[in-house]
Amino acid sequence: MINIFKTEAYQHIRLIIFFPYQFTILFSVISSPYIPLTMQKFAKIFSGTESRYLAEKITQQFGNAPGKISILHFSDGEIQPVFNESIRGDMVFLIQSTCAPAENLLELLLMIDAARRASAYKVVAVIPYYGYARQDRKDKPRVAIGSKLLANMLVAAGADRIITMDLHAPQIQGYFDIPVDHLDSSAIFIPYIEQLKLENLTFAAPDVGSANRIREIASFFNAEMVICDKHRKRANEIASMVVIGDVTDRDVVLIDDICDTGGTLCKAAGLLIEKGARSVRALCTHPVLSGNAYANIENSVMEELVVCDTIPLRQQSPKIKVLSVAELFAVAIRNAYENKSITSLFIHSQLRNK
Repeated sequence: MINIFKTEAYQHIRLIIFFPYQFTILFSVISSPYIPLTMQKFAKIFSGTESRYLAEKITQQFGNAPGKISILHFSDGEIQPVFNESIRGDMVFLIQSTCAPAENLLELLLMIDAARRASAYKVVAVIPYYGYARQDRKDKPRVAIGSKLLANMLVAAGADRIITMDLHAPQIQGYFDIPVDHLDSSAIFIPYIEQLKLENLTFAAPDVGSANRIREIASFFNAEMVICDKHRKRANEIASMVVIGDVTDRDVVLIDDICDTGGTLCKAAGLLIEKGARSVRALCTHPVLSGNAYANIENSVMEELVVCDTIPLRQQSPKIKVLSVAELFAVAIRNAYENKSITSLFIHSQLRNK
């Protein structure tokens, strides 16, 4: 026989009937609009191994201390990121460029997964240099579309938003089914070009594909532009190049998104000088600088190569100057955190206000 006085239902009835005063207090506390709730979401910025140098600059501009994270390695090289502080309910920004080696990409994916499993409110992957972006289409039979695969992996890992800069092809944004903030290095390069005060300024596109972007910058300065049309035999090897336009007695500025071996920029600079240019310098966002890049640049006719710090330089060169993107990314991160627009960071916004 069941003793109803010991059942759970009776205890609930007893609480309401025999302790109405206490129940009234409990109900009033639960339903009170003044109950203190800690629902504020904090912005926390963490960095992978490759971009730690840049993350320190970004957090300094942002006004936050870098988040505490450890990247552990097993004896066989296996990677295990560990957050050393609570990120539950926070908006987490993970800074990591996906340049070589491939472990940088894997490290970022594991950090995203760890953040999701630690109950972060949102996970934003901040990728200053989006590697594999040159594999954006099938330009020959039986090849991978690496940039699309990378986008799938980032979304599958749990990223809610991507913040990146100067994708090799802007349409790569369409590979993602999550928001992408695609920053433009023109916000860094335009002030630098202005302070050069070049008399006969002309902009040069190192290939036909970058012509639209260079045209926008040339329009900002009301300057002329030319195109260096190239044909490749294979990756990193140029078969031929011609200059479309007149560069006689002009101070030419080459602009590109990636400087890998430096072959394109050095060959274009030499050709421009042959065509009568007075000076040639190059501005390039991502200093991949692989192979003989440093030797190629130092032996070229270029006066200087100006790059951003989206990738750390492997060595110093008297011809290479580095401009920081830390402030630009700090503003983009803050606006993403505060749900504000980032339109003012783009060149078309500056053109409207000019």
